[in-house]
Amino acid sequence: QVQLVESGGGSVQTGGSLRLSCVVSGATYSKIWMAWFRQVPGKEREGVATIYSGGQTYYADSVKGRFTISRDSTKNTVYLQMNNLSPEDTATYYCAVRDGRWSTVSLSASSFSDWGQGTQVTVSS
Repeated sequence: QVQLVESGGGSVQTGGSLRLSCVVSGATYSKIWMAWFRQVPGKEREGVATIYSGGQTYYADSVKGRFTISRDSTKNTVYLQMNNLSPEDTATYYCAVRDGRWSTVSLSASSFSDWGQGTQVTVSS
C-alpha cells in the first residue's frame, strides 16, 4: 500500500517562501512520477509541478520561475520549494505519485494513482 505524507504547509505573507515535503512509502515502481497539486474549494485540483525518476521536471505556467520541485531518492521524499508567494497560491497542496513506466508528462490529476492527505498553504496580502 502506497502512503504519502505531506508536511511544511503554513501561513506566510505575500513574497514569502515555504518548502513542502512529501515522504512516500510502499511504492514499488521501478520508475516513478512524483507531483504536487493544489486545490481551493469549489475548483478542480490543479497540477503544479512534476518530476520523473530521471530528474526531468515540468511546471504549470502559473508557478514557473517561482516554484522548484525536487526529490531525494534516498529518503523517498519529494519537495516543493515555493518562493515569491502570492495570495493566489493559497490552497491545499497535495503530493501524488504514478507509475513511471510511461514517460509521458502529465499534470492531470486523473493520471495519478496515489495521493497524500494534503497540507494547507495560506498567503496573506
